[in-house]
Amino acid sequence: MRALLVGLFALALVTQAAAAASSGTPSSTSKTTSSPSPRESTTSGPAAKTKRTRALSLDERLDRKLTAVRRARSTIRFFESHPGPLRAERTRTRARASLRAARGRLTRLEESADRLQAAIDRRAARRLAKMSPRAAICEVFERYCQAAVAVAWCESRLSTSAQNGQYLGLFQMGEQARRLFGHGPTAHEQAVAAHRYFVRSGRDWSPWSCGWAAT
Repeated sequence: MRALLVGLFALALVTQAAAAASSGTPSSTSKTTSSPSPRESTTSGPAAKTKRTRALSLDERLDRKLTAVRRARSTIRFFESHPGPLRAERTRTRARASLRAARGRLTRLEESADRLQAAIDRRAARRLAKMSPRAAICEVFERYCQAAVAVAWCESRLSTSAQNGQYLGLFQMGEQARRLFGHGPTAHEQAVAAHRYFVRSGRDWSPWSCGWAAT
């Protein structure tokens, strides 16, 4: 039994090491990278460019963080499912330290992943805000793109600021419709609101006076 516990503990330590490597934590035994010589630092051209490390995108960084999160959770679940090393006199000191380290690492990784996700969401919001009315309508309505564009053209000439009394935006939605399905200053927000109305109506254009334009 003691041999089994030691083996399980060794497995946990291996898992923990893998998680630390994946989270980008430098090893204490790593050698210090030497500084490039003046000749190396001034090297330019295609050959030098191929040696440069490509910066990771936000999505790639988030993917790596989430992989490290899963590994840290795996280490914690191991100790929770196999508490023997935490109790055995020979292994409990290291096992408890490993568990504390895994929990601390998990907290840091989750916080970092949340920040990256927020940055990705902001980037997506900026992209959507810059979309032209036609592009926004087609992204939201997908296979109903052409019909939706025709209705919006008839209703507002594809103007997000169009107004006719209580009716506003690309699809000239009234006060009650905006209250139920939303609204916003961008073409994408207005297209999303109109799509909700369209779906709630059974994918029927009859709520719009220009519904005939979709045929």
